[in-house]
Amino acid sequence: MKALKVAVFVLLLAGCSGTGQGGEQEASQAGAQASESAAATTESELRTLSIRASGGEVVEVRVEIADEPDEQAKGLMDRTALGEERGMLFVFPSAEIRSFWMKNTLIPLSIAYISAKGRIVDIQDMKALDDDPPHYVSAEPAQYALEVNEGFFDERGVEVGDRVSLPL
Repeated sequence: MKALKVAVFVLLLAGCSGTGQGGEQEASQAGAQASESAAATTESELRTLSIRASGGEVVEVRVEIADEPDEQAKGLMDRTALGEERGMLFVFPSAEIRSFWMKNTLIPLSIAYISAKGRIVDIQDMKALDDDPPHYVSAEPAQYALEVNEGFFDERGVEVGDRVSLPL
């Protein structure tokens, strides 16, 4: 959240600089860089989530936690890349049918919907920039959702029914 405040301050400062047209372009680039750094999470802020895959392998993912409505609304929007063993875990107050979309999300993702008891109830691949309805709706109620790079679950043998140890 602190990084976001810094990014907003940089954008406001750049907008108030009074420079000419070239300065506006530089300010825009500085704002974009500040926005990217605000979106990125430092290694110390990541937590490790473990999935016991059907084949017996334990799959670990370093995740950012999105547990506030503003973090959940932003998700992975505007990111140009996501690390190979990285993801974002969405934490909701209760289990419900969940729906995600890919508005302003530049990278293709896979999503695992997870029950309140830590069981994967649905896995779907999501296309970059796909914000046309119907959105990606969970097959069953889910309290958590895990977004990773598209194909992550397939490549590691993770399937519906597998168990997740949540880093909460």
